[in-house]
Amino acid sequence: MVDTVVVGAGSAGCVLASRLSEDAGREVLLLEAGGQDTRREIAIPAAFSKLFKSEVDWDYGTVPQEHLAGRSVYWPRGKVLGGSSSLNAMMAIPGSSLDWDSWAQLGAAGWAWRDAQPYLARAETTLEIEEQRDPNPLTLAFVEAAHAFGIHHCHLTPESLDGVRLTPVTERRGRRWSAADAYLRPALGRPNLTVETDAHVTRVLFEGGCAVGVEVVRGGRTETVRAGEVVLAGGAVNSPQLLLLSGVGPAEQLERHGIPLVHELRGVGAHLEDHLTGGILVSSTTGDSLYTAEKPLELLRWLLLRRGKLTSNVGEAAAFVRSRPDVPAPDVEILFAPVLFEEEGLAPPRGHGFTLGTVLLQPRSSGTVTLRSADPFDPPAIDPRYLSDPSDLDTLVRGIELARRLVAQEPLASLAGPELEPGDAPLDEFVRSRAQTLYHPVGTCRMGKDENAVVDPELRVRGLEGLRVVDASVMPHVPRGHTHLPTLAIAERAAELIRGRGAAASGAQPASVA
Repeated sequence: MVDTVVVGAGSAGCVLASRLSEDAGREVLLLEAGGQDTRREIAIPAAFSKLFKSEVDWDYGTVPQEHLAGRSVYWPRGKVLGGSSSLNAMMAIPGSSLDWDSWAQLGAAGWAWRDAQPYLARAETTLEIEEQRDPNPLTLAFVEAAHAFGIHHCHLTPESLDGVRLTPVTERRGRRWSAADAYLRPALGRPNLTVETDAHVTRVLFEGGCAVGVEVVRGGRTETVRAGEVVLAGGAVNSPQLLLLSGVGPAEQLERHGIPLVHELRGVGAHLEDHLTGGILVSSTTGDSLYTAEKPLELLRWLLLRRGKLTSNVGEAAAFVRSRPDVPAPDVEILFAPVLFEEEGLAPPRGHGFTLGTVLLQPRSSGTVTLRSADPFDPPAIDPRYLSDPSDLDTLVRGIELARRLVAQEPLASLAGPELEPGDAPLDEFVRSRAQTLYHPVGTCRMGKDENAVVDPELRVRGLEGLRVVDASVMPHVPRGHTHLPTLAIAERAAELIRGRGAAASGAQPASVA
């Protein structure tokens, strides 16, 4: 029997394990389905796409997308200590303060920007966010071109999101610094914290409407762990899947798969939102791109000095812009990568070049995560319903047109060769045939007070006791930035709530921000 079992050692799970185990009298068990984060490619920032479809990746894919030419979109998700923070692009861009305020207006009381800001500050301090050590010359030219175009410098913070700058990164002296590095490792010596890898939780156990533990498969054996409180931190795919496998969700879906109903919550797995991106690939006239990043000399520079092209997070600069003058905050992000990012990152670049990825920041389309079967090892059906709202396509096309205009600005124009994609293809057809995820799914266990909300503002699963969800799935809407830092902030706040040091009410402050 433990006091708290946390399911999933991703960004949120690492925060929870660290903060909750600060209470010496609380026994905390952290269960992770994946393994240790020992692969060299995890530590090398520029190597993150080498982790795609490896043993540290859940290797998900969407169902065929009607509005993306019937394609299945590849969804990498971290199956390893640190979760997706161990294979993401390390961009520390938390979005806009308006995101948090909109969540509060939708019923997430106590999650307005003034409430969340101290927790985001705590997460940023713990991570020790840094500037890039060796930004690429092509990236510097992009930033200058954006300035020439009239996009001013900004800080990429919630109070200063409009504009362009080099991307702050979750690195430490040229090495990836994941949630496992920043939060979990400093806590591993505590006698009240146990971390188990290769431990796949298959369902939550209930007695009389109260969660009392979990069922977990370890080493091929199914075992039971009893706990005073169960906290799901599996992310926007795995947390709703686990709730459904445990009998919590829409009754008709559970009945279809022969799963006994424990508690009906129609919102489980619904309201899935994600950032869709479509961009342009341009050849370059110089040899400065990351095309040569895998040369032995670059590896030696990284190993000895933590310098060179392998310190790149690939998405080295970002411009947040408004595709129309009537939107209240940026609705398009233009990411600059000094390399040709091809075939969803699964194919090597064909030569020297760069990519401008146009990101749809506030999609109107939403989808679902549902069960394919009652087998907990069967991946769920992920259906984001990308571009089901036609306005999303219009915004992406405007963003690509803007990206092309940036390439035409000096000094970037002098370094640009022919446009490789989309070339002469109509932009709407290009988006449908090439658009991909930016890896930011949210909303499938969203918080709120309405009947379709899954968790309340204290992240407790509505109608049940002893069970919370703490990860990106609770976000009522996808933020205008990237999801890693907001997820850490949510977990920081959740730890305070679990420890009885916070209250989900407007104006609440953390016990400490040290």
